[in-house]
Amino acid sequence: MGKQVDVVVIGAGAAGLMCAAQAGKRGRQVLILDHAKKPGRKILISGGGRCNFTNYDVSAGNYLCRNPHFVKSALSQYTNWDFISLVSQYGIDFEEREHGQLFCLDSAKDIVNLLLKECDLPNIEQRYQVEIHTIGKTESGFHLQVGQEFIECRSLVVATGGLSMPKLGATPFGYQIAEQFGLSVIPTRAALVPFTLHKEEKEQFAGLSGIAVPAILTAENGTTFKEALLFTHRGLSGPAVLQLSSYWTPGEKVTVNLVPDEDIEQLLNHSREKHPNQTVKNTLARVLPKRLIEVLIDRGELVDKPLKQLHPREMTALAEALGQWQIAPNGTEGYRTAEVTLGGVDTDVISSKTMECKSVPGLFFVGEVMDVTGWLGGYNFQWCWSSGWVAGQWV
Repeated sequence: MGKQVDVVVIGAGAAGLMCAAQAGKRGRQVLILDHAKKPGRKILISGGGRCNFTNYDVSAGNYLCRNPHFVKSALSQYTNWDFISLVSQYGIDFEEREHGQLFCLDSAKDIVNLLLKECDLPNIEQRYQVEIHTIGKTESGFHLQVGQEFIECRSLVVATGGLSMPKLGATPFGYQIAEQFGLSVIPTRAALVPFTLHKEEKEQFAGLSGIAVPAILTAENGTTFKEALLFTHRGLSGPAVLQLSSYWTPGEKVTVNLVPDEDIEQLLNHSREKHPNQTVKNTLARVLPKRLIEVLIDRGELVDKPLKQLHPREMTALAEALGQWQIAPNGTEGYRTAEVTLGGVDTDVISSKTMECKSVPGLFFVGEVMDVTGWLGGYNFQWCWSSGWVAGQWV
């Protein structure tokens, strides 16, 4: 007989540490296992090192899941306000950015330190750089072979995350555990990720790298986001693209309003009255970067001539070309730069109230390993806090 504990948590990320802390506070003997050198690696690099840890406005509508109701219970049991209160208790200074996003003023390390302090209990043990060789079911729980050691536990929590950012050690281990126990896994793909372009368009837009414009992006399913659009040397990025990537399917076109706050026909009419000899290019340069206009003219998507030569139908066409510009991405940059993973362990096999597997008593899933994907803006971390907290009450 090897080491015996109440709870083994696989994964020392946001959800795993939150779950372990809650279980520990209930007096459970907890063992945290992770193959990384240190805890919270994804937290540390998130938000440019400032960690967008939650949002002032969180609801089920901010999440993608095959079962859109699944997230409601956990989000209501442990809310964004609960985590904001915890952050305040630890004296961590934070700031609100646009769309209610909350960031640490100093460093993402503050959030990792908070979680580690929450886990600083005599009944919580943490082990890093460990390899789990086997997991099996017993009558009373589970047994694991960790290195040369055998460990038994009553509850097993899978908090292994998704496949995004493999350089941080992301693996499909959590999905493999689910499949080992006969649970279905929704096919995964990169989300909150930049688009790449086809070779010809990539070359045409290469000179725009670093240029950002406010835009409205719409997917073919009608989902729309109004955020910044950024041209890169690989394709398209910026908040609008990252958001829309979760709703985009390969082969589909994206519709872009490049002038969401402008009436282009009105601009052209007024300009023609005052400056009839001014060109379309120079007129549009008042509301868009000139280099972008030049590329669209070179691509034949805009005409360039003196305003006095424009027919009314050409003005309408110009307005439509900028307001309903369409582009078909070649793909995405993939898991390498994706912030999160779409898909994962099917939530139909998990209790929304406890995070426990319905068919395997004692087996829990928390965080990104599940088929729950939040928007950009602190929603994925909030799912980690909520699901981890909930599971911690039951393990």
